Amino acid sequence: MDLGDLVSMGTKLIQDKVGDSVDSNSIQDALSGLLSNEEGGFDLGNIMSALTGGSDDGEGGGLADIVSSWIGGGENKPIDSSAITDLLGGDKISEFASKLGIDTETAASGLADALPNIVDKATPEGDSLLDQVGGLDGLMSMAGKLFGKS
Repeated sequence: MDLGDLVSMGTKLIQDKVGDSVDSNSIQDALSGLLSNEEGGFDLGNIMSALTGGSDDGEGGGLADIVSSWIGGGENKPIDSSAITDLLGGDKISEFASKLGIDTETAASGLADALPNIVDKATPEGDSLLDQVGGLDGLMSMAGKLFGKS
C-alpha cells in the first residue's frame, strides 16, 4: 500500500471516531502530514522510534511489544490514547488536533484506533522486514540511530 491508501484508510477510521463534525479532507490532510516523511512516503521510522525511547530498559515505555504486534501478520495489540501521545509526541498530537479543530484527547483516541491498522497495512511482510534489519533488536537499533537515541 502506498501512503495515499494508508491515509485514506486512516481517514475513515478517524472519521468513524470523531464523527461528521470534521471534514474528511481535513482529516486526510492532517493525517498525511502526521504520517509522511520528508520524501512524501510513510514514516515508519517515526513509529518505530517508540521501540527505543521512553524508558531505561529500552522497551519504549512498554510500547515495543504493542508496536511490534502491528508489523506483518497476526493480531494487532490495542493502544490507548495516552500511549499514542507518548508514541508520537504531545506536540504532534496537538498540531494534528488543531488542524482538525478537535481536542487532543479526541485526536489521540482516533489515532489509537487508526494507527495499528495503518502500520499493519504498511508492513504486510512484517517478518521479512524484521529479518532484513536483524530482528526486533536490529529494528530497535535502526530506529535509535535514525532518531539519535542510543
